[in-house]
Amino acid sequence: MFKPNLYKLKVTDIKTSDLKALGVNTLFLDVDNTLSTHHGFELADGLLEWIDEMKKSGINLILVSNSKRSRVEPFARSINLQFVSLSLKPLFKGFCEAKKRLNVKRKNICVVGDQLFTDVLGAKLFGVKVILLKPILLEDKLSFKFKRYLERIIFKIEKIG
Repeated sequence: MFKPNLYKLKVTDIKTSDLKALGVNTLFLDVDNTLSTHHGFELADGLLEWIDEMKKSGINLILVSNSKRSRVEPFARSINLQFVSLSLKPLFKGFCEAKKRLNVKRKNICVVGDQLFTDVLGAKLFGVKVILLKPILLEDKLSFKFKRYLERIIFKIEKIG
């Protein structure tokens, strides 16, 4: 149930050849701990170049985040991407909105994120592919620590990473 299609250490490890092998031309990108630290604005190393490479290869990109518009909009503007905020992952309200906005087929979509219980579960429920990334920086709030603990258990069971 939680096994991603691919597991990568960071977003810039995703290559166009990976996406072609999956039949993907659209990425729904999480923000926090995927493209930047949680609620941070510093871009992951090489992110702008990676985005440019993806766009030149014909890959559609959109941010799909559970964070508020006030967090996501300035971040999206800084990297020149469309966004959906308050997406309610693992529910697929945000995925539906992003799919409609980009006018793409579900079979060509891949979700990219760092959390099993939001990104991976949401992608699986929505019926699309998913690439799980290692979080850029682990969060220190108790709720996140608990989720990450549960994730480690599932990683062992599912043999992820």
